[in-house]
Amino acid sequence: MPLSEQQRIAAHKQSVRMVNLWRALQPLKSTVSFMNTGAHPDDEISEMLAAIGLRDGIALSYACANRGEGGQNDIGTEATENLGVLRTAEMEKACDVLNMRMYWLSENAEDNVFDFGFSKSGVETLGKWGHQRTLKRFVEIIRQERPDIISPTFLNIPGQHGHHRAMTQAAFEVMKAAADPEFPEVDLPCWTVKKLYLPAWSGAGGAYDDEVPPPPVTLEFDGNGEEEVTGWSWAQIGEQSRAFHRTQGMGRWQAYSNSNVWPLHLAESTVGAEEQSLTDNLPKDLSELASFAGAPALSALLDKAHDHCLDAIEAFPNRAMIGAAAAQALKLLRKAMEECPEAARDEVLHRLERKELQLAKVLELAEGIVASVRLSQDQLKHGESAEVAFECNREAVSFELDLPKGWEQQDGGVQVGADADTSDPYPAVYRPDAVQAPCVRLRFASHGVEVETRLPFEVEPIVLPSHVVTLDDTGFVLNSTLENRSLSIPVGGNADGLSLDVPEGWTAQFDDGVFQIALPDGVANGLYELPILQGGEQAYTVHVVSYPHVSQRVRVTPATVRVCVVDARLDAKRVGYVGSGNDRVAKWLGDIGVDVVDLPVGELSAKRLQGLGCLIVGIFAFRNRQDLHDVIADIHAWVKAGGRLITLYHRPWDRWDADKLPLQPLEIGSPSLRWRVTDENAEVRYLKPQHALLNQPNEIGTSDWANWHKERGLYFAKSWDAAYEPLLEMADPDEAPHQGILLAGDFGQGQHIHTSLILHHQMEKLVPGAFRLMANLVSSGADEASVSQNAEAFEAS
Repeated sequence: MPLSEQQRIAAHKQSVRMVNLWRALQPLKSTVSFMNTGAHPDDEISEMLAAIGLRDGIALSYACANRGEGGQNDIGTEATENLGVLRTAEMEKACDVLNMRMYWLSENAEDNVFDFGFSKSGVETLGKWGHQRTLKRFVEIIRQERPDIISPTFLNIPGQHGHHRAMTQAAFEVMKAAADPEFPEVDLPCWTVKKLYLPAWSGAGGAYDDEVPPPPVTLEFDGNGEEEVTGWSWAQIGEQSRAFHRTQGMGRWQAYSNSNVWPLHLAESTVGAEEQSLTDNLPKDLSELASFAGAPALSALLDKAHDHCLDAIEAFPNRAMIGAAAAQALKLLRKAMEECPEAARDEVLHRLERKELQLAKVLELAEGIVASVRLSQDQLKHGESAEVAFECNREAVSFELDLPKGWEQQDGGVQVGADADTSDPYPAVYRPDAVQAPCVRLRFASHGVEVETRLPFEVEPIVLPSHVVTLDDTGFVLNSTLENRSLSIPVGGNADGLSLDVPEGWTAQFDDGVFQIALPDGVANGLYELPILQGGEQAYTVHVVSYPHVSQRVRVTPATVRVCVVDARLDAKRVGYVGSGNDRVAKWLGDIGVDVVDLPVGELSAKRLQGLGCLIVGIFAFRNRQDLHDVIADIHAWVKAGGRLITLYHRPWDRWDADKLPLQPLEIGSPSLRWRVTDENAEVRYLKPQHALLNQPNEIGTSDWANWHKERGLYFAKSWDAAYEPLLEMADPDEAPHQGILLAGDFGQGQHIHTSLILHHQMEKLVPGAFRLMANLVSSGADEASVSQNAEAFEAS
């Protein structure tokens, strides 16, 4: 939806013209470019980058391998590809704060360069990504952006995430490959990166455990100090950027007294190793560029342009003087671009083209131009139209729509044609300094110089296919042990001509917006994929990513219903569920026939525990649910009286108190790299083969551990009281086995079960064994009589 009046006011309040002008001036200082490289969104070194870019004026970029699809989601239930869409949007907002260009090795949701989950090996990672494919895309990025410096965030050493190790290895390889004219399949001019810095600090911490010390320090980058116009420290601005990574819980307060010094190690250089600063031996500014590029004919032009750039910076906050100086610099810059010798073009033109963008932005702000453009509706299907509203406070500014292929301009609006591309939720490049279509070109004159800048829409327009249906869910589970073998699947949107392609023997009727599906007796267990058709053609569904801190995104996929038919026997119990919005365990248990009682904030109490045979605490719930901490003594008493408590995995920092929350001490391992099994096919060994949890009411066998997704489990228990029994053992290749995976302890008449298996994720992926194991965990929690009595008490309450 277009922004409301209140939203527009709030956005306007956040955009302070003089701060924007100050920040637009700083890049005029430098002609050097710095590329940080990492594996995931949020791997960037934000606090250091803030000082490099916003203080020193060095042009920033970030090359990231994947979209973080395998990460965790602290703010919602998006997972895998949909999480990748959300984290892509977050990364772009983080880039906006730092004025940093963004490049992704992963170009779409089907790309091999995917966050397949935690890895302990760079070799394994590159094997899954495709080593040559990874390097090819990295070469494309280097040749497009042409950075002088590249700097990975992490070291390629044992104890680090395999994705981090792979990107650091690739950084060394790309130094050579990007400059090699014989490198295959990349039709872009070669580029020589001048320096490669490694972090000279340890990456060990809560997650990682570096086994090798960092390399020696060759340079200390001092990022201390404050931005003159706001008074914020560079570290604080860096954290303002990091705070957009809300799915990962990023953003930490930085006190003014905190040090912001970064030790670096110069690992490779093509311009000499003797240096005192990042920019030594590089063209620090326009005045040094001609000499560096071997183009003495440009010296006078670029020297004068540099002087005018400095004049513009020194004139702040006098906008008239800033504009006059910037206009003169732009005239000289354009003349230098025209007269640049062929032999120097590789080193000169891309720097001057970026400087032209920078000066144009300075002139827009110095002229006091405030413009906005928006559509009457922001989600358009093929064939639909929308009105365009343009506002500007300067009559002398003209504007022209820049539209993508398939869009057409109409009187006062636009129409999206049938051949227009649907919106890309995985854009390969994001450049906040060079907005891409659809947008508006602003044209104006400043001090005798013609200038063009680009203006994005207030809300990024979304293009959808014409055959769109809406599904609350696309994955379903049906328990074949239940008498009812039918599913009701609500479908919204355009319902004309809908049908469902089902296997022989199944029936599917569409009535009043709902598909009623009936499965035959004896239907085989397994996963079935059922396409939704509209008029005989494939229909599409849209997952909308909409959070206040990011721009709207949609992921368009073929409309397909996935049905997992599973044999999951149950001993009927009433199960309470305490979650924090990060998993859908209650939904999945209800779907296989469990009587689930959701206990949101305000509903959890000692009284509500009565009538429950089992209580499940969802992932991260102890972090977000203070009421859990408030009633933990009551929960313990309830367990001892005959209840069964199941705690799903928690991280050490999720307010997990090893001595107070479990019935007896149970410590979660840290760093997490040492306490997880990332091989989703790792062999599972039973330590107690006859234990009821592995046998009743479902015998959990080899097939239940097949086709797992991403990993077996994480945040395993490191130590536990003798009251707990470990039931499973597993290990990653060449590592010692773990046993803190599924722990069960008897306490009084009840039980506490703690598991670090990622069962919530496996259920989302419709892995049959996850449903069968969860059925065992929630079954047999109390005898039939006591559950019946408790249920009556619950109803009475």
